Amino acid sequence: MPGSADSADSVSSADPVDFTDQLRSTAPVPVPVPGPASAPEVPEVPPVRGFEGDDPLDRAVWRLRSRGCWDDAAALLEPHSVRHASAALRRAALLVERCMFTATGWAEAEDALRHAEALAGDDDERGGAACERGHLAYAATVLGVRDRADEARSALGRAAALLAPAAAGRPLLDFRRGLMAEHVADSPDAARAAYRRAHAGATAQGDALLLSFTWRHLAGLALRDGELTEARHGFAESLRIREELGFLIGTAPALAALADAAPEGDADRLRAEAARLFRLMGGVPTWLADHLSAAPAAT
Repeated sequence: MPGSADSADSVSSADPVDFTDQLRSTAPVPVPVPGPASAPEVPEVPPVRGFEGDDPLDRAVWRLRSRGCWDDAAALLEPHSVRHASAALRRAALLVERCMFTATGWAEAEDALRHAEALAGDDDERGGAACERGHLAYAATVLGVRDRADEARSALGRAAALLAPAAAGRPLLDFRRGLMAEHVADSPDAARAAYRRAHAGATAQGDALLLSFTWRHLAGLALRDGELTEARHGFAESLRIREELGFLIGTAPALAALADAAPEGDADRLRAEAARLFRLMGGVPTWLADHLSAAPAAT
């Protein structure tokens, strides 16, 4: 399940990290993670830079989004989204992400997405809207709300036809096609190829948040194949990036994922910290609850 999901210090003697203050500040809190012996065969992550640039609106939207306040973030964009296709698409993407993390708000996301589709004026905007529609349909499918797998495939295929290979939205599209291959088609080889394309594109574009997701899902496939060193490295990189960005809403899933590849003692501490942060974030993402209460499983 997507984070759905972002390195080298030992966690064996570390005390649990307190995230309470971080809920009121953008300063990241480091979480020690086990260091791997080798990296997966994908490009290295560049140093994490500030997210969303220097624009005050962008910074405000990011702070709210990173704490799971999607409604408030979308409200900031609403006045700009009335006539501007890019703002309408960003607002729709926030509400689609809320669906993925909370399994609620489907009607609002659909309305915002239809508005973004209506405003789209070029292939990049139409492709971006199709990518979001595909992801919304994917979320409804994997969360068990309604089987919309055919709609997801169609929308992502339409996005692939609209977005040029060098388009800014292409790495995200590749990642989402990887999600479909892994979690709907059960085709890990196709998923790995798509995640690698997304990882390379995100590296070239400096998209650190997307890299946190590609690292995590490549690591999940490695864990599925029994490659513990590679899995631990990918999960650790995903966690590192999310901590440095201050992506709080995605940190508990990153901790839980790393716990699945960690030695038993470290795994218990990582999973306990994930559960504590999950509670602090109000039980979001909702799909993490079963993972934290059960034995390690793929998410």
